[in-house]
Amino acid sequence: MALDKEKLQEESVIRRFYRIILSWNCNTLVKESERHNEKTKGSASKLVKVKDKYKDVDDYISTYEPLIFEEAKSQIIRGIEEEEEQGADWKFGVVNSYTESDDFHFLEFPCELEEGESISQNDLLLISKEKYVDDTTTHAFALVENVRKFSEAKLVRVRLYLAGEFSHSNTNKVKSSPRLFNMRSYICETERQLYFMKVCNLSTIAREYVAIQTISILPFKDLILNAAGEDFGTETDGWKIPSALKEYVEGSFNQYQRQAITAGLSSKAFVLIQGPPGTGKTQTILGILSTILHATPTRVHSKSGTYELKQGMQLPIEEKHRHWRLASPWLHSINPRDSLMPKDGDDGFFPTTGNELKPEAITSTRKYRVRVLVCAPSNSALDEIVLRVLSGGIHDENDRAYCPKVVRIGLKAHHSIKAVSLDELVKKKRASANKSSTDKQSNASGGSNEDSMRAAILDEATIVFSTLSFSGSHIFSKLSRNFDVVIIDEAAQAVEPATLVPLANQCKKVFLVGDPAQLPATVISDIAKNHGYGTSLFERLKQAGYPIKMLKTQYRMHPEIRSFPSEEFYGNSLEDGDGVKLQTVRDWHEYRCFGPFSFFDIHEGEEAKPIGKGSWINVAEVDFVLLLYQKLVTLYPGLKSGNQVAIISPYRQQVMLFQQRFEETFGVSAEKLVDICTVDGCQGREKDVAIFSCVRASKDRGIGFLEDIRRMNVGITRAKSAVLVVGSGSTLRRSVQWNKLVESAEKRNCLFKVSKPYPSFLSDGNLASMKARTDKPHQVTDDVVNNDLPSDNYAQQIDQVQPEENDYGDADADMGYGGDDD
Repeated sequence: MALDKEKLQEESVIRRFYRIILSWNCNTLVKESERHNEKTKGSASKLVKVKDKYKDVDDYISTYEPLIFEEAKSQIIRGIEEEEEQGADWKFGVVNSYTESDDFHFLEFPCELEEGESISQNDLLLISKEKYVDDTTTHAFALVENVRKFSEAKLVRVRLYLAGEFSHSNTNKVKSSPRLFNMRSYICETERQLYFMKVCNLSTIAREYVAIQTISILPFKDLILNAAGEDFGTETDGWKIPSALKEYVEGSFNQYQRQAITAGLSSKAFVLIQGPPGTGKTQTILGILSTILHATPTRVHSKSGTYELKQGMQLPIEEKHRHWRLASPWLHSINPRDSLMPKDGDDGFFPTTGNELKPEAITSTRKYRVRVLVCAPSNSALDEIVLRVLSGGIHDENDRAYCPKVVRIGLKAHHSIKAVSLDELVKKKRASANKSSTDKQSNASGGSNEDSMRAAILDEATIVFSTLSFSGSHIFSKLSRNFDVVIIDEAAQAVEPATLVPLANQCKKVFLVGDPAQLPATVISDIAKNHGYGTSLFERLKQAGYPIKMLKTQYRMHPEIRSFPSEEFYGNSLEDGDGVKLQTVRDWHEYRCFGPFSFFDIHEGEEAKPIGKGSWINVAEVDFVLLLYQKLVTLYPGLKSGNQVAIISPYRQQVMLFQQRFEETFGVSAEKLVDICTVDGCQGREKDVAIFSCVRASKDRGIGFLEDIRRMNVGITRAKSAVLVVGSGSTLRRSVQWNKLVESAEKRNCLFKVSKPYPSFLSDGNLASMKARTDKPHQVTDDVVNNDLPSDNYAQQIDQVQPEENDYGDADADMGYGGDDD
């Protein structure tokens, strides 16, 4: 009954969400966006900023609901603008059927899609009587319910709400709308012609809306609202692990990682683990998975209270056999069920090619079976953990590396972990079923029951991997058993409503793993962002005083790179792992300008905005960075292979300019030799050398969203051996944090003032002078002769080396709108 009530509540909530969104006027949204600066104050006055703590559920919902609708509005506007930029590709359809139900109107119409185009469930469409939309046009938003095959085309079923308009600033009041009334009159007859355009997909934000509206049924409601709970501040042992596994943990993890793993065995419901760059965050997650999968509870709860779980005296093996025979007669022979041997894949385990994995063997000593849901905001972050698990990252109670039964659910699974993706497992299971069955009718009915097949595969898994959004998919409601533990990686990079989505699976323990000092969640709405909508649950709990386990030993960066972020972002608490300095020393360190840390102060650089673009570029920095890269790989050819160098910028237009100029200059695509990406797109990566282009350079303007010091932290901590920062010192000094970085470079004698012509800075003669340390910042004048860098054509100096294949995806594909708005 409780589950039925929860389901009814969720259905009621999602219907409310659809009514509000579908009632909105497209023209009104666009006009408000165009008057953004004028309207911001009016809209913002009705919103409440995100708080550290909330007095009750109503306080929580009244804060987040308007912010979610602001974000939804911005997503819709962006979708419309992108369609208009690409020429507003309207599709044609004819109404095939029309029905009404529960205040909604449902249409079906066939449509033809060109190659590469798609329409899927929860896509938001703009439907119009004409092939355009203005104040006189009959139009409305529609939500795709499903898409089916229809002859040579697709039959699309959509939902509309035509009873009236809700204001996005007042979601409790609906007013009559001639526009919606006209649409209702028009579509009520079949064979009506209409035009439609796909705007965006609402799946993610709809799930987040349901999550905040149903917070009252979450098991950790009070902890989430108050950033505290009954277990706040207590860390009593709740679980114990076998001695062999305990020895593995003690010998394989540093003290801070062990503290985080031990916290996972405590009675605390929420465990927050902060993992600064290079501190082994993913390795710690693997340690947590190993321990919680093989731990046993130290206490058992009953109606009369709590008592210790004690193991009784063991019977002799002969006596055990006698009891087993009495209890299970088939133990001395073959169980009839066992005589039916499973087909390939029926046992729920599917080996991954090349990983040489063995199926999980559950020993008779393991009496407690834990199921885990592992989530992350992006596909790339999620797949990194899946790959590590498949590579033998889990240890059992006897300290043997193995692969548990895992399923990766969701879209865009990387090819290296495809064998455990749900879609692939369903294909194999269906193929196995079809092969063993001779009943064609049975096969046909099996195809219509694909959800049950998916649920069966998920039920068999020990660990399910999903993005935060996909964990709210309807398939999870079909599982026969909930998850005991939820682990959320990159938790500081997700808005709080997104973090609540997987918690609806009624888990008993939650791990939030991330780093609030790195990039925040992507929020499109400036209004919502200014009201704290981008604050993660991790960050809010930390600000409210919830205890954090921090990983402090870093294994990635040369100490000269580590020193500044440690002091500025982590309270000078980061320590270098054994041998880090020795492992990160490189030949190019013989020149002061090639690291480990250098700042190049570009005097003539000037920021600019390409016409029609909202992003910034700096041509002078592009020129200098490409010369810097060329000199590096000329002197040290090993950097040309394996994508060991990254060129990073906060602005997408600068990244695109780098990519274009790189190919023009060197005659080869950048992706074959170097990673060129936004700050948002490079989080989680590490390179030997990172060149960071700051872009902003002006006489009196600020530095925009570069002011967010978390972008600085991510950009300068990607490098293992050298981080080369290129920017305008005078502009960056207007920011408190960036001024500290420039001053740090001055104090360490690694600030270089660079003037045109840039090739002179990198001449053999000038580089030779930089082998010896001096006490003053190095400055280059125009009379330095360039001995080896012709300024017109130096493509010949770069061999078109085919790099080693980088077998692990591109984070840019998942990082959304990385670093574009200012």
